[in-house]
Amino acid sequence: MFVTTLEPAFHDTDALGHINNTRLPAWFEQARTELFRLFTPDLDPRKWRLILARLDVEFLAELHYGEPVEMRTFLTRLGRSSFTVTQEAWQHGKRCARGNTVMVHYDHDEKRAQPIEGDLRAALEEHLHAPAEAEA
Repeated sequence: MFVTTLEPAFHDTDALGHINNTRLPAWFEQARTELFRLFTPDLDPRKWRLILARLDVEFLAELHYGEPVEMRTFLTRLGRSSFTVTQEAWQHGKRCARGNTVMVHYDHDEKRAQPIEGDLRAALEEHLHAPAEAEA
């Protein structure tokens, strides 16, 4: 599991005083950085080997400005060329949001999915957990 702590910025809030729902997809992407490094260690976009095929976010509780948010990132499915990344946003010991992203190992020059094999598969397997592992 990858764990990233984010400090919400004032501009992340909305008129109701909590973190705007549009921020979670961006925060989830930011928290996937270490996962991205498994595919592209230097994060050079010219060498990028992933595409995003699906994204969903479930809002479970409000998140607030001025308090750190712990982002937990792990895999819940590892297929031949795609995988599901599950992410959770925690604040004050409470799971406040959960998201799932389907990523595809992709060759942009050939415009097709590539198998996940060898050391890359082994590295991803280290972060594979059952979806119910973390409880609120």
